Amino acid sequence: MSESSNEKKKSQYEHLLYKKKNAYELMSDEEIVSCEKFAEGYIDFLTKAKTERLAVKEAVKLAEAAGFKPYVYGKKLKPGDKVYDINRDKALTLVVMGKAPLKDGVNLVAAHVDAPRIDLKQNPLYEDSEIALFKTRYYGGIKKYQWVAIPLELHGVFVKKDATKVDVSIGPDKGDPLFTITDLLPHLGADQMKKTMAEGITGEGLNVIVGSRPLKDEGESKVKMQILKILNEKYGVTEEDFLSAELSVVPAFDTREIGFDRSLIGGYGHDDRVCAYSGLMAVLEQDMPEKTAVCLLVDKEEIGSEGVTGMKSAYFDCFMSDLCQSEGTTIYECFANSFCLSTDVCNAFDPNFPEVSDKRNNAQLNYGLSILKHTGSRGKSGASDASAEVIAKLRKLFSENGVIWQMGELGKVDQGGGGTVAMFTAVRNIDTIDAGVPVLSMHAPYEIISKADLYMTYKGIKALFKNN
Repeated sequence: MSESSNEKKKSQYEHLLYKKKNAYELMSDEEIVSCEKFAEGYIDFLTKAKTERLAVKEAVKLAEAAGFKPYVYGKKLKPGDKVYDINRDKALTLVVMGKAPLKDGVNLVAAHVDAPRIDLKQNPLYEDSEIALFKTRYYGGIKKYQWVAIPLELHGVFVKKDATKVDVSIGPDKGDPLFTITDLLPHLGADQMKKTMAEGITGEGLNVIVGSRPLKDEGESKVKMQILKILNEKYGVTEEDFLSAELSVVPAFDTREIGFDRSLIGGYGHDDRVCAYSGLMAVLEQDMPEKTAVCLLVDKEEIGSEGVTGMKSAYFDCFMSDLCQSEGTTIYECFANSFCLSTDVCNAFDPNFPEVSDKRNNAQLNYGLSILKHTGSRGKSGASDASAEVIAKLRKLFSENGVIWQMGELGKVDQGGGGTVAMFTAVRNIDTIDAGVPVLSMHAPYEIISKADLYMTYKGIKALFKNN
């Protein structure tokens, strides 16, 4: 057979094969410029949004600048109206009313704005060996050894007995002090090094150093008293006010470009503020979609979506029910005709740890938005497991809108796994599928994502909001 015949035969069969491509091989020069610009806004957002409260605060600022108004319960909205509703300062719903009635359903994007961190206990401040420290309890799934010997910031609120709320944010400004948790020096760490990584640093050992200078006064715990004096002078609080405070320590790392080519972004909290920002920006750009566009940013995903601000809460049902009642329909009819992108991150294939992933099915950096038919662990436990029809719908939608995407999963079978909010939207009778940005070093104090994957996630969400 001649060489030309071989080439002809090859071209005849090429369409039968599935082969994903790197986004940078597919994006035009103009789109790469747009990708870079979008990444700039995200870097600024992630640098400021280091807790769920701060994420909601920044999101509301952006929403109001885009013309969104607070939602008034019981008020009938018209097509093109843009509203937002804050759930206890930790979660947020944004809506752009569409031309179609709510009985035809909504296009919903759900993401979470909480991230793994370390919270202060309710009676945290103590002194030991003339060093003042905070007792803590970690939040979400962390590798505890990653959180020692790094700079930390303190964010949160004191709420006094009279309900006065005092915001605390120490660390982001250059003149601010920072905090840290100590680790054992290698010279004395022989016994520690024999322990497993899970045992080397314990949860009760994550005690944050907050000071060491004693108060010039008589009495005991002079260093602790010095800290209380400083807090009282700056915030007007006493030790008892810690009992009704929510304070967290988070990494004091700037969000920065990574690599000689600046193609990656390193920062704290990509999981899942990268998808939250993508959904936020996509809904802010809607004018008058055919179907109503809803962006839901929730809390508590990292601990099972529990509580009044998590996806299990009845809050979203209450909000949507009020919205539907103004049109004389029910949330059941609305939900049955709705579609949800549960936008959460997945692991990116890591060449340093190839053994935990099935390379054929794992997402890769720079290959675009990753779709996950299911999450969960072992035999798909804890997953909503989207139908073939739902995936086909996304394939068509993304193809028509130039969205570069890939399939992904959370590691090899029986290797581990994880969950998202997808099961909690699906249980509401909403067709739901997971999609989001692949991440390296997920749940570490410093995670890595690709600018191209970020941009394609945003582009994919915009495509959904355009969908009829």
